[in-house]
Amino acid sequence: MDMQTSFGGLTLKNPVMTASGTFGFGLEFAPYGDLKRLGGLVAKGLSLKPREGNPMPRLAETPCGMLNAIGIQNPGVEHFVRTVLPSLPWKDVAVVANLYACDAEEFGELAGVLAGEEGIAALEVNVSCPNVKEGGIAFGQDPKQIGRVTEAVKRNAGGKHVMVKLSPNVTDITVCARAAAEGGADSLSLINTLSGMAVDIRRRRPRLANVIGGLSGPAIKPVALRCVHQVVQSVDIPVVGIGGIASAEDALEFLLVGAHAVQVGTANFLRPDFSFGLADDMAALLEEIGAESLEAFRGSLQMEF
Repeated sequence: MDMQTSFGGLTLKNPVMTASGTFGFGLEFAPYGDLKRLGGLVAKGLSLKPREGNPMPRLAETPCGMLNAIGIQNPGVEHFVRTVLPSLPWKDVAVVANLYACDAEEFGELAGVLAGEEGIAALEVNVSCPNVKEGGIAFGQDPKQIGRVTEAVKRNAGGKHVMVKLSPNVTDITVCARAAAEGGADSLSLINTLSGMAVDIRRRRPRLANVIGGLSGPAIKPVALRCVHQVVQSVDIPVVGIGGIASAEDALEFLLVGAHAVQVGTANFLRPDFSFGLADDMAALLEEIGAESLEAFRGSLQMEF
């Protein structure tokens, strides 16, 4: 079955992408499979300057998931462009740069650095940073800020596809989706992690040095599916589904509610080779259940019982 998918001017050989922050820059996973088998590779978050990230411990396992508070540790965008990007198979797999900044101007500047890079197929905008100018409210919780950031990135992206990654930690995610769409986003990816916390009763301490972290893994899949379903019904731009995908059936559930592609996150930690074979498993399952094509299956959820 032909698994190629195209949306917003971005073409992927299959709808499987890796989620930012769970796959490093991709080269770390090269020993476990052929990176060229992926539809898209979303690199870990990039900032203008290098970031050390949050203090340790930054990871905690939870039932059916994990909490993380990495803090966008990265060597900075210039290092990525100069040292990492040339080693990635960007001619064969769509490389997506995930952008992290704390004001719209910095987001725009970051997009400008990558605008002329041939090896970058798209820019994914991470709007989870607290905006100090707005009193510490995360961009992802403020539709006006989402719109401003999207406009700034789109204006400086040099025509590259702009994908905005939405947070589920809001009252109504469709309001944020519409703000990004009105700001010029070519697509949306959702969901980012859910805010969570874990504590150790013996040490009487939080399990994360940052106290609060982001919950990911199978535990959040029902929330992610609900969000994707609602957003697909609310905006006219394509959606990429993220959240707890650990099997071909999980991935197809997101396509069934209307997603054009999926991103795999926590499953990469449990099975480093998981993402490489997922597209083949999805194709086999589509044929098994009698789907005529990927396109015919997408968004074909029947609501009546």
